[in-house]
Amino acid sequence: MTHDHDLVLRPTAAQTEAALDPPPGRTGTDLVVETLAALGATTVFGAPGRPAPGVLDALHRTGLRHVGLRTVCDAGFAADAYGRVTGEAAPLLVPSGPGALAALAALQEARAASAPVLAIGGQVTGAGPGHGGPGHPRDLPDLSELRELPDRDRVFRGVVKSVHPVRTQSQIPSAIAEAWTSALTVPHGPVWVDVPRHVLLAETPVPVVTGGDTFPEELPPRPELTAVAADLLGRAERPAIVAGGGVVRADASGKLRQLAERIQAPVVTTSGGKGAFPWTHPLSLRSWSADRHTAELLEDADVLLVIGSGLGELSSGVRTFEPRGRIVQIGADLGKLESHHPALGIHADARLALQALLETVGERRDEAAPERVRAVLTEARARLAAQDLTLEQDVVAAVREALPTGTPSFWDPTVLTCWAWSALDAKAPGAMHSAQGAGVPGYGFPAALGAAAADPTRPVLAVSGDDGALHAVAELATARQYDLNVTWLVTGDGGHGTGPDHVALAESFGVPGVRTSPQTLAADLAKALAAPGPSVVVLPTALRMPAQAHPG
Repeated sequence: MTHDHDLVLRPTAAQTEAALDPPPGRTGTDLVVETLAALGATTVFGAPGRPAPGVLDALHRTGLRHVGLRTVCDAGFAADAYGRVTGEAAPLLVPSGPGALAALAALQEARAASAPVLAIGGQVTGAGPGHGGPGHPRDLPDLSELRELPDRDRVFRGVVKSVHPVRTQSQIPSAIAEAWTSALTVPHGPVWVDVPRHVLLAETPVPVVTGGDTFPEELPPRPELTAVAADLLGRAERPAIVAGGGVVRADASGKLRQLAERIQAPVVTTSGGKGAFPWTHPLSLRSWSADRHTAELLEDADVLLVIGSGLGELSSGVRTFEPRGRIVQIGADLGKLESHHPALGIHADARLALQALLETVGERRDEAAPERVRAVLTEARARLAAQDLTLEQDVVAAVREALPTGTPSFWDPTVLTCWAWSALDAKAPGAMHSAQGAGVPGYGFPAALGAAAADPTRPVLAVSGDDGALHAVAELATARQYDLNVTWLVTGDGGHGTGPDHVALAESFGVPGVRTSPQTLAADLAKALAAPGPSVVVLPTALRMPAQAHPG
């Protein structure tokens, strides 16, 4: 219930002046960028194309920074990373018509990682029904206009979290504010705002947008479910915990540690949950979720607490994981609860759910729990030692040595990434990010550029295979244009057996490059990360995957 006496609704003097005396020549594009600025946006991502004529001028008038990448998909990856590292909604301007479809893979990745991205597209005039209005010459269902794509909303609806169509200029501020709230309400995710081009181009009588507060709703656990979960964990003989990316996004790592210590439960983090639990903690199973010895401990748990993870392909041994005990699954994404295993499903934000459990569950003693963890880690190391994989483990160790604690890293699908998912100590929550949704090569470097745009004062690492790097090589121009502090490590996957000289290629863009070896990697990578601006480090060494950790 809203109480009028609790709210101050009177416009300020500045808001009144702006509303009554707007600058001349404003259009719908001004309404878009004014709304973004009022909501707190500082940076907008885009790519070549036609989001709307005049939008860059409107951005300059509001003081918003525009970071332009070379492809639409890469701009989406950059916005995804910006949203991940800041927790803020990242505006993304996409082109008109079919050009917008190039953003779909990036938006799918953002949806999988719960990254708040606000994608805004300017539909071609006349595409689809209901686009009538001033300056709108026709409404035909055919494709007779350049870049016309009927019903783009339907295309995006299956990928993004929510769709917000706009039909008139007066709808722009409210639609964008509603989309912003949706993107930042847990689970965070990408949203789509579609504005017809004639609405963006026409002069507007709508006053200057000066108010933009939004209030994303919290998602606490239901009390009866907290009671049952606390009872199960308190009476468990062999509890264990799987911690996923939801713990990181909710900034709940501290509460996870408190709960694990209270109930003496071993903790494994998924590839998305890297850093959610201290790597060297006596209860840490680290990130060896794909290892059969780790899987056996988790399967043997009589109560398995899964928090912030959907137990999907990457965190379930490619779906070979078959727990035998009772599962308590906590997640903000309702669609992922019990999607793979029956469980006591608790639809809640990880931080609030962990707080509720800490307030409810009693202390449980189990002096043998750390020993069980040590035994599993010993078995995992022995399995790798039997495969002569010293080179691969040395490379992972060199990357860790070179990375300053807290440095964000963004990883393409590559052999080294598979190793890092299991063997790299992230050192901090939210320090390691990879493509886990669309899983497309070319994610790492443009994503790292987005993270560097979010905080230009610290270095960022991108990791790609030599073949996958070709998907994003054009963004070397972006890195140089904005002088972003991104070091790109390109490894020797040799996907197709041929490829360019990546050092020479980097230098052709004005980006310094160096060829390294496993023995000099730590020093060369550390030097590149410490230097301002972009750089490329090439490791032309083929790495091997470990033998399959699960049967079948």
